[in-house]
Amino acid sequence: MSDAAASAAPLILSASLNSGSRSRVLAAAAAESLRRRGSQPAVIDLAEHALPLCDGETAYGAPGVGELAEAISSAAGVLVATPIYNYDVNAALKNAVELTGKSWTGKVVGFLAAAGGSGSYMSLMGLANSLMLDFRCLIVPRFVYATGEHFQGNEVGDADLADRIDELAGTVLELSRAWASVKQTA
Repeated sequence: MSDAAASAAPLILSASLNSGSRSRVLAAAAAESLRRRGSQPAVIDLAEHALPLCDGETAYGAPGVGELAEAISSAAGVLVATPIYNYDVNAALKNAVELTGKSWTGKVVGFLAAAGGSGSYMSLMGLANSLMLDFRCLIVPRFVYATGEHFQGNEVGDADLADRIDELAGTVLELSRAWASVKQTA
């Protein structure tokens, strides 16, 4: 394995702005899974980064936007942890994607979602389709989707959910490493 492929570490992007977020719990579990595999993922929590609303004009030069774009651009892959609101990913995540645009190009992307009920399990497809079509991302087709019953307080409380998080984190890591190796030889 090449040095680039061996060092490839996914970025974990936690998109919730809610201090009691269950999607943040998913992000933390994914980070721990990656660490157990010897990877050192960067974790960015959008709650800690005041991003402007994307206005299609001046917002791209605002403080923090360039740093976020660079973190995404330099990541081997991205694990996105998001709450589901009104049958869609939250507005903070959509705004971050709009602000960082082309930095997503060619990334391996996996999704972790926390929702209030089981009825919106396909809600990630709009963003997944956009990332695939606009930025040629490789979307891992196995999403982690969890509802309140899968948690105990601020912890993953379900063994099946823990296994699914671990599987997704491992898949994103493996695909990111393989993709880095392919890009290096191309």
